[in-house]
Amino acid sequence: MKRRLISIPFFLLRTTTAGAALLTGLLQTYVFAHVLNPHRFSIFILVAAFGYSLWLIDFGIVKILFVRLRARFLSGDQSDAIAGHATAVVLFYFALVSMGALLCFIFMATRTAVSLREAAEFGLFFWFVALNLVWFALRNISIAVDDYVLFEVLETVRRAGYFIGLAAVLLGLPLIVMLIALNALWAVVVTACVRRMIARGALRPHIGGFVSDFVSFFRANKTQLVRSGTYAACEIYNANYPYLIVPMLFGLGAPPIIIDTTFKVFRGGATIFGAVCDILVPRQTSALAERDGPTLVRATLTAAALCAIPAAIACLILIFGADKLFHVLLGNAATMPPATTPILIVLLIANLTQMVSHSVLVHNGYFREVARIGMSVAAAMTGVGAFVVLAHLDIVQFLEAYAAVYTCGAIAAVVLMIRGPIRLAYESTAAEPRKLSDGTAAPAIR
Repeated sequence: MKRRLISIPFFLLRTTTAGAALLTGLLQTYVFAHVLNPHRFSIFILVAAFGYSLWLIDFGIVKILFVRLRARFLSGDQSDAIAGHATAVVLFYFALVSMGALLCFIFMATRTAVSLREAAEFGLFFWFVALNLVWFALRNISIAVDDYVLFEVLETVRRAGYFIGLAAVLLGLPLIVMLIALNALWAVVVTACVRRMIARGALRPHIGGFVSDFVSFFRANKTQLVRSGTYAACEIYNANYPYLIVPMLFGLGAPPIIIDTTFKVFRGGATIFGAVCDILVPRQTSALAERDGPTLVRATLTAAALCAIPAAIACLILIFGADKLFHVLLGNAATMPPATTPILIVLLIANLTQMVSHSVLVHNGYFREVARIGMSVAAAMTGVGAFVVLAHLDIVQFLEAYAAVYTCGAIAAVVLMIRGPIRLAYESTAAEPRKLSDGTAAPAIR
């Protein structure tokens, strides 16, 4: 039977949960701003920042795990080693998150100005935020074995629970009650997902040998881990270096606010594009494994076309209503220069191009290629900072240079995608598939 290019239930659920992620972030800010005093609100912001910072330790581990599991699934291999690696990674992330929550509670409880109940709230909130790292791993494991619909159903349930919890707090429910309930909901959806992955053979039903499996994973994938880690580190640097350099070059006040507002729009687009690309990953990876070039190209163009819909809407809003939008968002805090509008449009289009290309490269194991792009862009971005200092450019000119470098990186990703997985997919189906280090067949791994 011919496989569908897109799973309609997956498409509907994934777009729903991606939109819900954006809305819950805004709703959380609204609710906390109205029920907490500014001091407590600022502490919750810092706790969330530390919780999300745990994502920095991933450095591409989950994507390597996805490539291994996907190759195993597509080849019909039933070996237990990769399932052991997946189990070890999930357990390690869960232990890390739980330890972080406990340390957060202990640290807050030792502060004289913080009550035990408040310390518990901060610890529970840290756990609630940081569990997204475990959920990120489980999402990729689910997609690797074509069980993405159940995952998105669970994610929809979790997001709905969060909406209800925030609304209840706004109506008077104690914050600690909501946090306990939401973490209990986390336990339910994580347990349901883990049980399903065990049934699918993607995770082991026991945790014995967890440490040895974790060490084995790093030994078997050390080269790819270096490459994926390099790529992840460069992406972190490229995304955050404007926040470091702009205050140094232009001072505090309006310039950092302009940068932050620009990147909020930019990253909001990236969140939507990433969700859309996820929908096509199962078909893209199977097409490469089958050496089905036309299907891989069709799936990739479909991803680009679907991403273009929200991108076009965002561009139209910026073209016809940027002034009003930024005035509502910023009030009197800062004024966005009109020249930032075309820069934002260029960044959105470049980001669409990069997300679609990188999704194909990363999910098919082309870590060396994306690492090279990341290092080149990071070096160029550093050069931009030096040039801004020497040439005494203003913040708009800095953003123009940033957008130019970012666009070049996106174009390079397209070229490597065509020369790499797409060209490989057009090879004869009779060609012998390349093997992974553990002997399993892979669509590609570099």
